[in-house]
Order: sequence, then structure tokens, then C-alpha cells
Amino acid sequence: MSTMAITAADVNKLRQMTGAGMMDCKKALTEANGDFDAAIDILRKQGQKVAAKRADRDATEGLVIAKTNAAGDHGVLVCVNCETDFVAKNADFSAMAERMATIALEKGVNSVEGLKAAAYDSNGMTVAEKLIEQTGVIGEKIDVSACAEVKAPFVYAYNHPGNKVASLVGLNKAGFEGAAKDVAMQVAAMGPVALDKASTPQSVIDKELEIGKELAIQEGKPADMAEKIAHGRLNKFFKESTLLAQEFIKDNKLSVEQYLKNQDKELTATDFKRHSLTV
Repeated sequence: MSTMAITAADVNKLRQMTGAGMMDCKKALTEANGDFDAAIDILRKQGQKVAAKRADRDATEGLVIAKTNAAGDHGVLVCVNCETDFVAKNADFSAMAERMATIALEKGVNSVEGLKAAAYDSNGMTVAEKLIEQTGVIGEKIDVSACAEVKAPFVYAYNHPGNKVASLVGLNKAGFEGAAKDVAMQVAAMGPVALDKASTPQSVIDKELEIGKELAIQEGKPADMAEKIAHGRLNKFFKESTLLAQEFIKDNKLSVEQYLKNQDKELTATDFKRHSLTV
């Protein structure tokens, strides 16, 4: 069987298609005897090997992207990770992260598993396969660590400059974009654990009570009094850590709930999502 001559143009074409290095493309084309589809498969397999080797590495850099649909009633938040800030700032990596956020929005995906299973392109490559491919191309662990959605009459997406933190906020009424932006910025800055007292997970409440009681006992308070002190501290926790009860960062005389009511007496936040690369 004759071996097909691999030209520089062929190598460059495969490089444009895959983003892989020139030598890797030449080797893959040579091995595949000039078959581009087979060469791409070879590069993907190389990527799988790299992904396996780098599975224990921490992908703590990357981009967090929040976006909404044209109707403004559905938003998604996606985090695509890499190992270095250098890669995170690369235009191709940014385009890939944007594409993955768009896929989540268009497909109505609200979990990492769901996003990874979704088609990345018209050739049938999944998001999971794209992540493996790019791990091979870039030489860093590339992964998705967050995928969430908010649906509400009005959803606002806030992307903090640098895309290290982003948030989504849902309001029960449309027409209050300024207020929605303010609250989304509040979420990004203050990292609330829940919308309000009622929606705080019981596990979080139990943990706070346990910590509060332990602190009181360490301060020398008797057990029955420590229980009461712990509940008092829990109320302070709700005020500091639940979105609607938090002091509004632009006017600490108001809670977020009061700020929204000042815009419209029926206006409130119904849901939020936040993700940060650092916290």
C-alpha cells in the first residue's frame, strides 16, 4: 500500500480544523495516510491520553459566563476551567466557553452532566469530547465545573470584568433591568447562600446552630443558654447570608428586599445563581 505524500497545506488545514500543533498534525496525517477524519480521531485519542494523565491536576482558572435568551426569561451560568490564566485569556478558549454557554441556553441544560452530553457541533462531537480534544490540543486539563439556570419573568445575567465570577438573578416582574442588575451585582459581590430564610437548606441551618452553640459553650455559657445564643446567632446569619435580608451594598440602610419594594411594592427576587473561580 502506497503512502500518500503529506503537504504543508494539508498540515495547515488540519491545524486550522483542530488547533493542534504543526508536528502533531503532521504525525496524525501521516499515520492516517492523509485521511482528515482519521487524523482528527488520532488527535482526539492523543487528547484522551493527555486528559487521563492530567486528571489529577487542578483546573482552577478559566471563565465563568452568564447569559440570557432574547426574551429575557431564561438565563444560564457556565464555568469552563483550565489550569492557567494564560489559557483562560486565549481567544480560542474564550470562544469555546461562550459556545458551551450558548449550547446550555439553547438546549435548556441545567447540569454539568447534561451539558457534557450535549452536541458541540454539527459533526456529532459532544461537549465532553470537545473538552478531551482541547485537553490534548492545549496540554492542560480542560473541564466544565458549573452549569445552572434561572427561569423567571425577568432574568438578568451579570458578568464581572475578567469573567472570574458571574451571577444570574430572576425577578417576578419584567421592566426593572436596573434593579435586576443591582441585585445581580449584589449576588456576585456578597455570595449569599440562599434567597431567604425559608429557602436556606436545613443542612446549612443545622451547621450554623452547631457552630453557634459550640462557640457559646467555649465562651463559658451553660448548655441551655448556649442553645438560645445559637438561635440568636442564626438570625444574624440569615441577615448577613440570605439575599433578600442582606444589607443592600449601594445603601446599607435598606435590605435588598426593601430596595426592590421601593422600585415596586410587588417586586421581589425569585431565584439566583452564582459561581466564582476563587470562592
